[in-house]
Amino acid sequence: MNALPRAAARIEHLDALRGLALLGIVLVNIGVFASPWWGLGPDPAQAGPLDRALDALIAAVFEMKFYLLFSFLFGYSFSLQQTAAERAGQAFAPRMGRRLLGLWIVGALHATLLFHGDILTTYAAMGALLLALSRASERAQLRIAHVLIAATALGWAALGALAWIDPAPADAAGAAAQAQAIWRGFTGSPAQVLAVRWNELANTWPILLLLQAPCALAMFLYGLVAGRRKIAAHLHDYRPLLRRLRIAGLGFGAPAALALGANALWPVSDAVELWVLALSVSTAPLLSLAYAALALPWFERGGARIARWLAPAGRMALSNYLLQSAVLAWSFTGYGLGWMGRLTPAAVAAIALVLFVAQTWLSYAWLRRYAYGPLEWLLRALTIGAWPRSQRPAYDASR
Repeated sequence: MNALPRAAARIEHLDALRGLALLGIVLVNIGVFASPWWGLGPDPAQAGPLDRALDALIAAVFEMKFYLLFSFLFGYSFSLQQTAAERAGQAFAPRMGRRLLGLWIVGALHATLLFHGDILTTYAAMGALLLALSRASERAQLRIAHVLIAATALGWAALGALAWIDPAPADAAGAAAQAQAIWRGFTGSPAQVLAVRWNELANTWPILLLLQAPCALAMFLYGLVAGRRKIAAHLHDYRPLLRRLRIAGLGFGAPAALALGANALWPVSDAVELWVLALSVSTAPLLSLAYAALALPWFERGGARIARWLAPAGRMALSNYLLQSAVLAWSFTGYGLGWMGRLTPAAVAAIALVLFVAQTWLSYAWLRRYAYGPLEWLLRALTIGAWPRSQRPAYDASR
C-alpha cells in the first residue's frame, strides 16, 4: 500500500483511532446482548474463575472508556465540520442542525429495533448543546467539561452514600425472576423482542441521561478544543501535553479501572458499586485521553500498518456501529439464533473480535469503491443539502 501524504495520513490516524474505539464498543455492547443478567449482577451460570476474570478484564480495559474516546473524536470531527462549512461558504449551524436531526432519527430507530443501549440519540442531543457552546471561549469550554465530569461523579457518589446509609435488602430471587423474564422476551418472537426492548428502554434512559450524556458532552468539548488546536496534525508540538495525559491517565485512571474490574469479580454492595462507578466517572475521561495520547504517536511510527488496517472501519464508524447491533441482535435474540444466555464469556468475546475483524475487511472493500459508508453518505447528504458524489475520493479533512 502506498504511503499517504503527511496531512492525509494524519486524518487516517484519527480514523484509525475511531476504528479502535469501535473495537472497544463492541466488546462492551455484546455483553448486553449475550446475558439477561446485564445490569442485574453476576450471572450465576458464569461463575467460573475464567468467566469472571474475562468479565473483569473487559470492565477494566474497555467499559466506560471507549465510548468516551468515541465522544472525544465526535468533538474533534465537529471542528473539522466547522472548517468544511467555512471553506464551502455556508452557515455552519443549519448544516450541523440537519446532521444532528438525522443522527437522532437513526438513533431512535436503532434503539427501538436493535439495541436499547443506543448512544446516537444522546450524541444528537448533546451535539445540539455542543453547537450552542461552540462560540464560547476555549477556557469556558474546558471549565464546563471539567464541571460536567465532577458533578456527575459527585452525583453518583452521593447515591452511593444513600445506599450505604439505607441499604436495600438483597433480592436474589427477584433478580433471577427479572433475568428470566428478560431472557424469555429477548429469545421469543420478534414481537416479544420489540416489547421487552421497549421496556428496557424505559429502564435505560435515566442512566443514559445521568451518566453517559454529561460525560459525552464533556468529551465533545475536549475534542472540540483539540480539533481547533489541530493537535493530531501537530503531535510533535504537543509532546509535553501528550506526556502529561499519559502520566495522569494511567496514574489516576488505571487504578480506578482496576477497581471497576475488581468490583465485577468481587461485588461487595450497592454502595461500593456506586462509589466505584463515581471513581470511574471522574477518571475514565483521563484514561480515554491517555489511550489517544498513546495511540496517535504510535500510529505515526511503528503502528502505521495497524493504522491503515483500522482506518477504513473508523471512516464508516456509524455504519459499522449499526451493523454491529444488527449482527448481535440476530445472533442473540429471537430475531435469529437466540443465543442469549447460552454462551460463555470467552465465546462471546471471540464473536466480538471476529465481527470486528470482518468489519475491517468489509469496510476496506466498500471504500475501495465508494466515498462514504452508506449511513455516512446519508448524513452527509443531510448536512450539505445535496447528494454527495459516490466515487472514492482522496482523504480530506471535511469528512
